[in-house]
Amino acid sequence: MKTWINIFWLGTKELRSVFSDVVMVMLIIYSFSLAIYSQATATSESVNNASIAIVDEDHSTLSRAIANALYPPYFKTPVLISADEVDASMDLDRFMFVVEIPPMFEEDVRRGRQPSVQINIDATAVTQASLGNSYIQNIIVDEVNHFINRSDETTAYPVTLVQRRAFNPNGTGMWFGAMNALINQISMITIILTGAALLREREHGTIEHLLVMPLSSFQIVMSKVWANGLIILVAFSLSMLFVVETILDVPISGSRLLLVGGTTLYLFAAAAIGIFLGTIARTMAQFALLMIMVIIPITMLSGGLTPIESQPEIIQPVTWFLPSRHYMSFAQAVVFRGADITIIWPQLLTIIALGGIFFSASLALFRRSIAVSR
Repeated sequence: MKTWINIFWLGTKELRSVFSDVVMVMLIIYSFSLAIYSQATATSESVNNASIAIVDEDHSTLSRAIANALYPPYFKTPVLISADEVDASMDLDRFMFVVEIPPMFEEDVRRGRQPSVQINIDATAVTQASLGNSYIQNIIVDEVNHFINRSDETTAYPVTLVQRRAFNPNGTGMWFGAMNALINQISMITIILTGAALLREREHGTIEHLLVMPLSSFQIVMSKVWANGLIILVAFSLSMLFVVETILDVPISGSRLLLVGGTTLYLFAAAAIGIFLGTIARTMAQFALLMIMVIIPITMLSGGLTPIESQPEIIQPVTWFLPSRHYMSFAQAVVFRGADITIIWPQLLTIIALGGIFFSASLALFRRSIAVSR
């Protein structure tokens, strides 16, 4: 009992230390509010307000119909330019797309010929360029078919394909982006807080005060894990409630209590990684360099940016040792698919096991540093 009482009071000291650091508090608030919103809304999986120009050398009813079909919010209002202005406009980044309709276009369509329409694309924005090209092609084909048939008749195929989207019927990419951003912030801030807490004790000289007290390395390390983990857990819960669910309107299909419980286990694993890095590094500069080496793989290989199955085969086995991969799988299952404990228990056990490994390694290194100091 005395061990846990010591852990509690050491943790309260850590809480006072964090809340007295104004910059750290502002970082936590920003990371779980504005950073989540900006990351979720900045990346769009559809064309939005793309700049477009039209070179209309036909000046026919069909060419005007095509121009009128390119409307917001997918495209900005098309600007009519001459053929001589195309190269200069593209070089100056005025337009992402330039559609060139050739002379006699409508007449060729009426005669059953196969006229071509040229689409010039600024492919520096690869995703928007690819999607926008498909949008423009479909719009042009639809307008030409409507012009020829004088109606919106569609071709009857012998087989009808019916799509049914599960868990995200409208294909809203912002839902996934919000959860991915939130999980990345949890990983980064937790590792920063716990690792910096240990290094702050060393740089301020207070670690020697702890060493002369009747405290074990387990008590010192565990106090920093629970204190910083509690801060992140509260920030996570508030961010889920006010930013993700309220502002971004992302529905939570599964149990919120299960989500919070799984997050608590992941915070233990992430905090253990932070303590592990804090015991290796001797200065904040070294810790910052180690952070770069760790945070990038944790965020990129967790399955949030690209599915694990789409990553190189040589990398896929390595991702199994990252707690973020299993937490990402757990969070997606609970939030989007409404999974219960009978489905996601393997991910939870893996997170606990990996967290225990990092925590044990942290204790071993911390004991060694204590022995060297003494």
